[in-house]
Amino acid sequence: MSFEEISHTADVKIRARALTLDALFTDAFLALMQVVYGTDRKVAITKEIRIESDTIESLLIDFLSEVLFIAEVEGLVFSQADIIIDGLNLTAILKGELFDPLRHSSGTEVKGISYSGLIIQKDANGYMLDILFDV
Repeated sequence: MSFEEISHTADVKIRARALTLDALFTDAFLALMQVVYGTDRKVAITKEIRIESDTIESLLIDFLSEVLFIAEVEGLVFSQADIIIDGLNLTAILKGELFDPLRHSSGTEVKGISYSGLIIQKDANGYMLDILFDV
């Protein structure tokens, strides 16, 4: 897990670095779950999602938005994701548990994932991501 929170005036900005695109998306997922629910998350439930998009940036936004939607609607808190990216298609096996207000209420409510300031770059060391979570 290689991500950090970067100072931002109104929202939560995350910077992640990873060797592969799959790992970069996993780090973005883990950052989102940590911001929203804290670190006390277990594995009891598995859910598979598939996303197809027009660009790699849209694929990431669509994926994280779907995770937020599922978490909110189904009352789930995810702790792990096994992600496979094939071109502009993503398959993720999400692992988590039911929301427990005694353990999962310490985080920050994220209203959405922003395209503003979104950067995904590849260099000799792998990939780097800057992303904003709207709070």
